[in-house]
Amino acid sequence: MGDYRPSHVGLCVRDLDRSLRFFCDGLGFDKVEGFELDSDVAPGLDRSLEVPGPVKIVSQFIQNDTMKIELLHFVSPGVEGTPSAVRNQVGLTHLSFYVDDLEATTQHLVDCGATVIEETRASPGIDLLFLADPDGVRVELMALPS
Repeated sequence: MGDYRPSHVGLCVRDLDRSLRFFCDGLGFDKVEGFELDSDVAPGLDRSLEVPGPVKIVSQFIQNDTMKIELLHFVSPGVEGTPSAVRNQVGLTHLSFYVDDLEATTQHLVDCGATVIEETRASPGIDLLFLADPDGVRVELMALPS
């Protein structure tokens, strides 16, 4: 068996600019490589993405230290579905970040398009709160102990 090294997490987004504002301006990610992909030019793209063709997609990678996310914006076919709203749903349930100041970070992310999920505010040994990104993907903020 060879080495397994994490590569990235992919998130399908409805509005790439809105998501870039949230992740880059809000969470401090940097844009790295990006690609415009088209199944007319790249045969088999639709099969690899498991969507009916023809496919046109923008793939924009963002990175914050060692965490790399691929934001996938489907031009065609369009985006469908809703992200997990509970943590016991199969699949990706949330992204999580440690923060120095929970309240200031929360307000900053709201200014960048997040929605606070107030009922998740808790202190089970660490102060935490869940937000929804502009597409509803859950983002957990955990306060670093002072």
